[in-house]
Amino acid sequence: MLFMGTSFTYRTPAATSRPLTTLVGMREYSVPASFTIGEHDNVASSVYSHESTDPDYVIAQRLIDGAWADVTCAEVAAQIRSAALGLIAHGVQAGDRVAILSATRYEWVVLDYAILSIGGVTVPIYETSSAEQVHWVLEDSAAVLVFTETEAHAQMVSELHEALPALRKTLRADALDELAESAAGADPAELDRRLAGLRSADPATLIYTSGTTGRPKGVALTHANLLSEIRGATACFPTLLRQNERLLVFLPLAHVLARGLSMTAITNKVTVGYTSDIKNLVPMLQVFKPTIVVSVPRVFEKVYNTAELNARDGGKSKVFELATKTAIAYSEALEAGQPNLLLKAAHTVFDRLVYGTLRAALGGDCRAAISGGAPLGKRLGHFYRGVGLSIYEGYGLTETSAAITVNRIGELKVGTVGKLVPGNSMAIAGDGELLVKGGVVSDGYWRNDKATSEAIIDGWFHTGDLASVDADGFLSITGRKKEIIVTAGGKNVAPAVLEDALRAHPLISQAMAVGDNQPFIGVLIAIDPEAFDVWKSHHGKSAGASVSDLREDPDLIAEIELAIKDANQHVSHAESIRKFRILPCDFTVATGELTPTLKVKRNVVAEKFAADIDAIYTK
Repeated sequence: MLFMGTSFTYRTPAATSRPLTTLVGMREYSVPASFTIGEHDNVASSVYSHESTDPDYVIAQRLIDGAWADVTCAEVAAQIRSAALGLIAHGVQAGDRVAILSATRYEWVVLDYAILSIGGVTVPIYETSSAEQVHWVLEDSAAVLVFTETEAHAQMVSELHEALPALRKTLRADALDELAESAAGADPAELDRRLAGLRSADPATLIYTSGTTGRPKGVALTHANLLSEIRGATACFPTLLRQNERLLVFLPLAHVLARGLSMTAITNKVTVGYTSDIKNLVPMLQVFKPTIVVSVPRVFEKVYNTAELNARDGGKSKVFELATKTAIAYSEALEAGQPNLLLKAAHTVFDRLVYGTLRAALGGDCRAAISGGAPLGKRLGHFYRGVGLSIYEGYGLTETSAAITVNRIGELKVGTVGKLVPGNSMAIAGDGELLVKGGVVSDGYWRNDKATSEAIIDGWFHTGDLASVDADGFLSITGRKKEIIVTAGGKNVAPAVLEDALRAHPLISQAMAVGDNQPFIGVLIAIDPEAFDVWKSHHGKSAGASVSDLREDPDLIAEIELAIKDANQHVSHAESIRKFRILPCDFTVATGELTPTLKVKRNVVAEKFAADIDAIYTK
């Protein structure tokens, strides 16, 4: 496709379009790697290469006292080298696990590369993790050292210390100066020796799954896995992930998506900024001016819903509604061929009235976005492309080093998660489950042979996701095996279709379909707090009224009924929602209903709101 003046056609090898029939009757799709990974290739070497070839290039910007400060390749490499020597001075050996308990920040990246440089294994921990979760990750990984960001984190680890025999030391994540002081006691030649000894087959990181169900498992990824992701992503986005582009990372670096793209950016000399200040993201975007952003769908939903609410509040709801329909129609026309003259004219008008404002909210220079972690939804995908901000949706898991399929420059089909990243294969099993293998796929779980043998069979990793592949090789995820609802009548229902449609409504923050062994599908609705305040003012409700106060309010119920009526248009009558329950509070990471990447923990919600689920089927 053409995107804001930039065009590029990525031609996959001829073999990609020819499905192969395997011995088990599966249809296999493969894309050969367009790169090679040598025995001594490793993730850390790029920062030292940049130091040598382009020392003065600004490869990062660091927030200092609220302002962005340039950091050159030479400065980044010097800080990483100093931190690496500090780790050596603290006795960290090759193969040792070192944990980082911190939100996204510049220092996180320096520590990560320092750990990798000495042959260590980075163990990320979400900053929102509970004491129990932190204890499990530190214990299971046998981490010898942990970096903590806050006093609360440090206190938490201190209280756990006696129960963690492998853990020798705790340092602050912002203690680069302290590590530099320790580095004076280390031999620089030792770092050179370790760097020279690194191999692509060496372990690089243990990333613990977010645990929507069960105890998190440590996914072991090697340097080769991460390099396969970096080089594959580079092949898919050659004009977005290159020198002089700008990427703002605000997702947790503990999540493989943000970390994988950060590493890809650094490898390709994209200038990267890091922040975890989501509340002030919009003004930060105005200053940083990224050319590309990476996010999860909930953020894109939030941006759209906020824009719709602002339009309503300003008396321009009709204009926004027409602008939305035009953007979607324009994108659909691009996919089908070309928009007609009338549609082009309407698009030009709304570009001045609406679309330009939305692009300006992302800093004005943003040309594209990459989305992962959960389904984006076809409607939002078409809307953003129609606005002029194409979202390249991909699919992957921690076990696949981030993306294994992705829409890419020149090959974008809205509503799908794209084609295979080079160097990988996929197949659809008889029951519809997606199986994958290739360079990005982990060999298994840390110290968990049982889980490994259950997940990897005959070389194929079983994703647990249900999927289909179209005639052009684009993958679509249709649901998750474990989340399929089987009604009392035996109807199998994938809840994602309904839930995605409901979240498109500005009042709805989260939705969780229920109905296992029940006569019909019901749904739990969580109201968006910000949208709720606007809705109250427009409907004459008390400003101080909570969702709990108004969950039986006829006007609120009528609003949600309209959203459900719309969602039901996407499914058959047997799969449609018959009843719903408005919950008294939203789902959050802090209260335990969401993972740090904003996925719903269905088991937690089902247990916490069991009475509301019962009410759907008894009242």
